[in-house]
Parts: sequence; structure tokens; C-alpha cells
Amino acid sequence: MKKLITLALILISTTALADRPVLGVAEFKNESGAGWWGGGVGWDLSGMLANELASTGAFRVVERANLESVLNEQDLGASGRVRADSAARIGELTGAGYIVLGTVTSYSENTRSTGGGISFRGIGVGGRRTESYLAVDLRVVNVNNGEIEYVRTIEGRSTGGGLNLSAYRGGFGGNLSNFENTPAGEAIRAALMEITDYLECSMVIQSRSCLATYEEREDTRRERTRSKLRF
Repeated sequence: MKKLITLALILISTTALADRPVLGVAEFKNESGAGWWGGGVGWDLSGMLANELASTGAFRVVERANLESVLNEQDLGASGRVRADSAARIGELTGAGYIVLGTVTSYSENTRSTGGGISFRGIGVGGRRTESYLAVDLRVVNVNNGEIEYVRTIEGRSTGGGLNLSAYRGGFGGNLSNFENTPAGEAIRAALMEITDYLECSMVIQSRSCLATYEEREDTRRERTRSKLRF
């Protein structure tokens, strides 16, 4: 009996793993004026998001090497980036069921002094407070039919205060290595974690409370944006 129960649990576990959504994360695009954006950053963000998604255990993630060459061959339009007649081919060659597309559409950084501050041998130590904001337009495309199944604008925010060292500190790796311990780096990480949580909620958990949380956040974002517009 114990062996049968163990075997059943293994089968259930295996089935659950097999049923996990298979995602490929495309190169991020940039439509903002972010000063930290440069050559290679789009794939750096793709890799960071892929790591976040894989770490949840809720998804299977296609390796960049299996995805990049295929995406480079496709005519990916600006509206959806995946043509319906080429989407199935992407799925067949990469094993992905969905392609995650991210476009950085807004970045802002505001630094203000909180008083005080000294400089010693070129390294500044000052009382400053920096606020950073990052917005990413997210789309998830079903590779079997080319349809956009999930779409959302995700925001990442960070606030740094107190004493700040203006010396270099790395850690992200790649083209973003200079930004890990900066407000920009924190906003990036916050946005990627928010994307991961949203996709896990929408594609895997799908509970009412979870989905309601993100609908509320989306309503708040839209209302905040609307209040700044003049019609």
C-alpha cells in the first residue's frame, strides 16, 4: 500500500511539473529615455526575468540560446511582435508555449538633498534621497495562435535615503553591473519581481483574491495616469 501511495504521489508530482507553463522571455525593448540603457541591456533584462520566473518553480523557462536565434529569424511586428503564421514555428523549435515580451516605456529618477554631505578623495558621502520609477509594458503571446493572452503595465519603484556612497558598486552582471545597488537597479529588480508575481498569479494560481489584487493595482495605475492628462 505504501508503495502504491508513493507511486501515486510521484505520478501526481510529475504531471504537475509537466503542466507548468513553458515560457520563453524575448529581448526587452526600450522606448524610454533611461540613461542606463545600452547595447545588450535588453537581453540582460530578459535573463534576469527568466531567472526570477524559473526560481518560483511555477514555470518551465526556455534557455536564451534556444530562443534568441529563432526570434532573430522572425518578423516580429511592433504591435504583437509575433505573426500568427510564424508563431507555431517558434513553439516547435523552442518548446515554448508562450513568449514573454517586455518594453520599458518610462523611467524617471528624482534626487533631492536632505542636508549635509562631505567629499573625501573623490568619493562623495551626502545626505540625499533618490526616487526611481520604471514602467514596463508586458505582453504574453500564445505561440500556437499568435494571440496576446496577457497584457499589463507593470511598475517598479524604489526610494533611497540617508547616507549614499557615490562610489561604484556592481553585482547585477553584464551591462547592468554598475546599477545593482542604485535606485535604478532597485526599480529594475522591483519591476521584474512584480512581473513574475503577476504572471504566476494570472497563469498558475488564478485565485480570485490574487487576480483581484492585480486588478486593483491596475485601476490605481490608470486612475493616477488619467489624473495627469488634460483632455
